[in-house]
Amino acid sequence: MFSAERAFSGFSVDDIEAAQRFYGETLGLDVRKDDMGFLVLHLPTGSDVLIYSKPNHEPASFTILNFPVDDVDAVVDDLNSRGIVTKIYDDSEGDTDEKGISRGWGPDIAWFRDPAGNVLSVLKTD
Repeated sequence: MFSAERAFSGFSVDDIEAAQRFYGETLGLDVRKDDMGFLVLHLPTGSDVLIYSKPNHEPASFTILNFPVDDVDAVVDDLNSRGIVTKIYDDSEGDTDEKGISRGWGPDIAWFRDPAGNVLSVLKTD
């Protein structure tokens, strides 16, 4: 019978080693390579996300992974200190400040890209 009990999400990258370094070392997340050479991102919530290499990878045109945080400004400063660019949209694509934070259109949110060009975000939680 269909069940969502063990459902998980996944996304592609063009370089599995670069993804492993970015998610594991740069972001400090728990990421492991499985027996098939895929990456499994273990989130603190208990969920897993599959990261797989795809030769004809094209970056997703939407945000693939969101990280709720208490203080977007502090997290953006931390990400920037790690070399991660959070100003990825110019003013014509969205109203973001000099740090790349969108304010006043819902929760404060900042976007950034992984090495494969996929978009991730940090956003303010209540």
